[in-house]
Amino acid sequence: MTDARSRALELLGRMTMHEKVAQLTSVIPTMLFDANGIRPEAAAAKLANGIGYIEPHMGGFPANAAELARLNNAVQRHLVQKTRLGIPAIMHIEALNGVNAPTFTSFPTAIALAATWDTARVGDMADLTRRQMRSVGLHHALSPLLDVARDARWGRVHETYGEDPYLVSALGVSFVRHLQGESFQDGVIATGKHFLGYAMSEAGLNMATVPMGARELREVHARPFAAAIQLAGLGSIMNSLADWDGVPAAADPRVFREMLRDELGFDGTVVSDWSSIENLVTHHRAARDAREAGVLGLRAGIDVELPEPFGYGDSLIEAVRAGEIPETTVDESVVRVLTHKFQLGLFDNPYVETDPVEIMSVAQEGRDLSLRLARESVTLLKNAGGVLPLSGAPRIALIGPHADRTGAAFAPYTFPSFIALTRAMLKGATSSMVGVDDIDSFGPHDAYVHQEIGDLLAMDEDEFAQTQYGAVSLADALRAAVPDADIVVAAGCGITDGAEEIEAAVEAARDADVVVLALGGLARWFFSERTEGEGADTADVGLPDVQRRLVHEIAALGRATVGVIFSGRPVALGDVESQLDAILLGYYGSQYGTRALADILTGVAEPQGRLPYTIPRSSGQVPIHAGQRFGSGYRRREGDPHGGYVDETAAPLYPFGHGLTYTRFAYSDLKLSSTAAAPDGTVDVTVTIENSGDRPGVEVVQLYVEDDAPGIARPALQLAGFHPLELQPGEQATVTFALELPLMAYMSLDGRWVVDPGPMWIAVGSSSSDLPLRSRLDIVGDTADVTERRVYLTPSTTTSRRMTGT
Repeated sequence: MTDARSRALELLGRMTMHEKVAQLTSVIPTMLFDANGIRPEAAAAKLANGIGYIEPHMGGFPANAAELARLNNAVQRHLVQKTRLGIPAIMHIEALNGVNAPTFTSFPTAIALAATWDTARVGDMADLTRRQMRSVGLHHALSPLLDVARDARWGRVHETYGEDPYLVSALGVSFVRHLQGESFQDGVIATGKHFLGYAMSEAGLNMATVPMGARELREVHARPFAAAIQLAGLGSIMNSLADWDGVPAAADPRVFREMLRDELGFDGTVVSDWSSIENLVTHHRAARDAREAGVLGLRAGIDVELPEPFGYGDSLIEAVRAGEIPETTVDESVVRVLTHKFQLGLFDNPYVETDPVEIMSVAQEGRDLSLRLARESVTLLKNAGGVLPLSGAPRIALIGPHADRTGAAFAPYTFPSFIALTRAMLKGATSSMVGVDDIDSFGPHDAYVHQEIGDLLAMDEDEFAQTQYGAVSLADALRAAVPDADIVVAAGCGITDGAEEIEAAVEAARDADVVVLALGGLARWFFSERTEGEGADTADVGLPDVQRRLVHEIAALGRATVGVIFSGRPVALGDVESQLDAILLGYYGSQYGTRALADILTGVAEPQGRLPYTIPRSSGQVPIHAGQRFGSGYRRREGDPHGGYVDETAAPLYPFGHGLTYTRFAYSDLKLSSTAAAPDGTVDVTVTIENSGDRPGVEVVQLYVEDDAPGIARPALQLAGFHPLELQPGEQATVTFALELPLMAYMSLDGRWVVDPGPMWIAVGSSSSDLPLRSRLDIVGDTADVTERRVYLTPSTTTSRRMTGT
């Protein structure tokens, strides 16, 4: 038994039932403050028995990082000095793109991070986020999303690391490992979400049922969580908002007690997604009232209810006293929460230093890293005739709804998006978000809005991004990158409307040498114009109609045309792709996203992003992904007559892993350390890559495996490793993957993880559809049960480098 756990058990023995249940809930602390500081009557009412967690970023917001530290200290001081047991709170916050609070550096959205395929730099971001959070008294990040997202209709794809369980695992493990640090004494508890299958809801609709079997749930969707638990010691899990097989996740002990704890060995805390317990009554209609919902949630294995008590309040105490759920079940969850508090060192010192100069200095670190990640994410999909990079000082027409916008590069779960959400709520534009249903009780009567935040709320979206983050529009970024160019700018249309502006844009582009079309979507919360975001799902995953029309009319001019796409989810480009000479995917790059795009457009930086998802030709192909099973999807045996649609090929427009550069790479000399291996053995896969072009570049060397299984239809292709490799012109390098064959294990019909004898095919190349080298590996011997030896990632190294002289 750990010292932290033994101390937690000792403290548990001194707690009343009310104090225990209080540890399983949270509160939004800005409702406790006014201009003079903490409101004693509000604190006494909401914190009388202590509290488990605090969500410090909602309501009136702290004005800056230093103010956030002061606010957190004030709440902790009240809890330590004014409650019977003096138990500090765990302060949690969103950290998907960096610390989601004012004045902290903002990073690209998660799908853009995934497009870098750069686990080291994502780890650097998480490490900085850890230091920034601890500097202001934050201990628990409600990040990362470990959902495997394969349906482009779903509005939250941009929050994920994409479609492939291996890629999601690799990035998730790096994020969790660096965020949590060597120990929780100076680390931050990471939260993997949303367990389980949330991204694959029926018809792509948020919170809808998850229509999949237990095999896919375990082999695909549980894998990133298992990897983060086993390889990085993931400390917390958040439940899915959907149901599986008719049982809402928040009420499903199969998911949390059997799968998560018994099968995956998880020993941390499970926190509810906002209002999950309440949703059992209001959304799923699986419970009749708060009392029944609380019992269902706790029985399922949800330790903590966020953001405020609904089912985990007085009604839960009544249920315990009535014998509806044992007090020992409450105790199990309380001990987990208290153990984390001891591990975090909160009982030793819950306060942080409040030197504003030091805090603000730490908060604003990482700007170079944010720019680097934004650059690495930009993905070149097409470059016919070498249109890019732009050269000389041509006449450039920058046209499109994203040409002169700034704030649009900030996706939800960045602080600018929360300011926009608050602004809309206070204006009455929306009255609901998950966990905040009553605008009257959430507004100024109960939440102190700091004067500086009041000033920020008066700014429009672009002004806020410019003044607070130094962000610039693509137009200004391009002007700075090519100051001698003649650049004309016109919107042409809005994101989803504004067709009356197209004619003027066409005229503006008529005399240009090259037209850059800044197109795409808009990720926002529950208000205003949007094409994606939480609760913003779409049936049509193509460009909005008005933008398609803009592309067609600009293309009719016959000028070289470059499409720059702002989007967090796959956009079906089949009806416009042929009219664009080059296509860049910019995702949502946050404060430096437009600068990164301008650098790639002009050749200041080299494109190196790779697709973390598959791009369909049309909405009818969705869901489409590289891991579809043999006999399904677009990868069929030669001669299979069932390979497509009557009106469309089944093949995607751009495959998973695709991404061009401004140079060329050649693959050769694929070698296996052995052509035969035991099912639980290891094989070294070696390949040589040469930069045969005239510019430096980064190639992401990708390793894939094809594997059959007796009685089971397996994925037609599985990513088994990747290795980013920077090469100068004429430079050649050898990369070695140490492929452990238990990585390829599947769930047998009797529930074991096994690897079978038989042939495997090892393939290496630059994308899931560009695999020039292929070799057979024979697995020999008996079927191996590797249930106790699961493998999730493949180590890789650069083993030699030399110049070829070309």
